[in-house]
Amino acid sequence: MNSVSNPAGAFFERSLGQMGALRGSIERFQTEIATGERIQRGSDDPIGAARLRALTRLERRGDTEEENAARLGQDLSEAANQIEGIVSILQRARELSVSAANDPVGENGRAAIAEELEQMAEEMFARSNTQSITGAPLFAGTAGSPAFVRDAAGVVTYNGNNQNGSVPVAPGTEVERGVTGEQLFEFDLDGTPSSNFAVLTGLAAALRGGAADPSVAAQDALAGIDAALDNANRSQTVIGTRLAWVEAIQQDQQTRAIDVAEQRSDIGDTDISDTIVRLQQTLTALEASQASFTRVSSLTLFNAL
Repeated sequence: MNSVSNPAGAFFERSLGQMGALRGSIERFQTEIATGERIQRGSDDPIGAARLRALTRLERRGDTEEENAARLGQDLSEAANQIEGIVSILQRARELSVSAANDPVGENGRAAIAEELEQMAEEMFARSNTQSITGAPLFAGTAGSPAFVRDAAGVVTYNGNNQNGSVPVAPGTEVERGVTGEQLFEFDLDGTPSSNFAVLTGLAAALRGGAADPSVAAQDALAGIDAALDNANRSQTVIGTRLAWVEAIQQDQQTRAIDVAEQRSDIGDTDISDTIVRLQQTLTALEASQASFTRVSSLTLFNAL
């Protein structure tokens, strides 16, 4: 009896196993079609799954670098706007200095020029302490404190450091954040340290009667204003160059992101048309297996066992 029943049991087990495998394949194909993902678990394609994990790491690093580049671009653009404003202030200060040095403007005229210079110094002080979109000072280097501070006597001094800091924006590539307040606002004038603020406020004080000859003081102030303009123009060039570099890097980032997405799609995405064909074939095979099993199991020999 055992010699007859064992082959029968094996037939049932084998048939049920085959149909179970076909049902599993059908469920997997249906899941691939529904999710659009060919690899549901690592065991489906170990090599493909490993490549997908590597691409995921690239995507995450790329996302971080894109975010860094976008934030850096915003900071550099804001710095460029502020420096442009500073250049405009200095150019206007130069016009006023020339006017005070050459025109007989009189005491009232000099007082008006001094007042305008003081207002421009206030605007420059505000621009020097501009913050980025994240709240960090633009011109303080890597220091988190305001770039410039003013003491009780009205003297403005640099409060940051001389380190620009750099931001990783691509594999092996870092871009410096900008320029420091020291680079932008301070300079040596005939070997003597000076600054934009000292030049403007000093000229204003001279025009208000602080100098024996205001016209000479105005003429002497031109050298300081020109030095300040040279500083601002250099900083403008540096910022513009770095901003152009960041824009080029962002274009490369977009290209790399597309390449990674295409590779991910080639490896992990479901080929819908091919999967549908295989699903239909598997359904047909399952139907045939079920029909064959039903017919064979209903034979007289099995009824007699």
